[in-house]
Amino acid sequence: MSAQPLIRSHDVTRRFGAVEALGPLSLHGARGEFVSIVGPSGCGKSTMLEIVGGLQRPDSGSVFVAGVPLEGPRDETAIVFQDSATLPWRTVLDNVAFSLEARGVARDERRDIARRGLETVGLAAFAAHYPAQLSGGMRQRVALARALVTEPDLILADEPFGALDEQTRLLMSDELLAVVDRLGCGVLFITHSIQEAVLLSDRILVMSARPGRIVDEITVPLERPRTSEVLSSTAAAECVSRIWALIRREAQVAMQGAS
Repeated sequence: MSAQPLIRSHDVTRRFGAVEALGPLSLHGARGEFVSIVGPSGCGKSTMLEIVGGLQRPDSGSVFVAGVPLEGPRDETAIVFQDSATLPWRTVLDNVAFSLEARGVARDERRDIARRGLETVGLAAFAAHYPAQLSGGMRQRVALARALVTEPDLILADEPFGALDEQTRLLMSDELLAVVDRLGCGVLFITHSIQEAVLLSDRILVMSARPGRIVDEITVPLERPRTSEVLSSTAAAECVSRIWALIRREAQVAMQGAS
C-alpha cells in the first residue's frame, strides 16, 4: 500500500441552520487504502463523504484530493450510494456505460468497456437484461460496475450494501475487496455494520455523536488478500468488540442529548 496521500481534510465543519452537524473533523486516506467511517446515526458520516465527493461544500476547513484543493466533483472519483439508482429503461449494459456516455466516450468504445466491467462483477451474462429482471444484489453490482468502468483513483461508498440481506452483503464485500485490490484505488466507505467495516477496511474511523468528530482510529490487524472467512477469527472479533464499545458510548451520548 502506497503512503502517497489521496484524501486529506483539515478541520472541516458543516452546519445546517442552527444545527452543528459536523466537525471540526480531519481525516486522511492513502492510495490503495480502504478506510471506513462508523458512528451513531445522525453523526454526519454521509455529510463528510459528500464533502469529500465535492457534492457539498464545508462551512470551514479544507479538503485536498490527490494534492489538489477540492472545488467540486471530480472525474476521478466514483460515488456509490445505497440506492443502486439504475435506469429502468436501459439495459444492464447501457446502465454501466452511462457514466462513460456522460463523458463523451464513443458508443462502441463505451459498450466494450462496459462489457469488461460486467465481467469484473460477474454479470456478463445479464448484459441484455433490464434492472427489473435483477435481484437487489445484482442491481448493486451494476452500480459498482458503473463506478469502476471510469477507472477511479478514489471510490466513495455510502452504505452501498445496506439494503441487502446478510448473505448477499458478504458476497458483495468479497467482490469489492477483490476489485479494489486489483485497481489499487483508495476507498472511503460509510457503513452501520461494524463487521462489514472490519472485513473491508485497513483503518476504521469512529465518529462521535453530533457534531461528528473522529474519536478513535482503529488499524485492522488482518492480512490481505482477505475474504469474509476472516470474520470468524479472534482478531476480527476483538476489533468488532472494541468498535462497538466506542459506538455504544457515543450513541448513548446522542440519546441523552435528544432527551
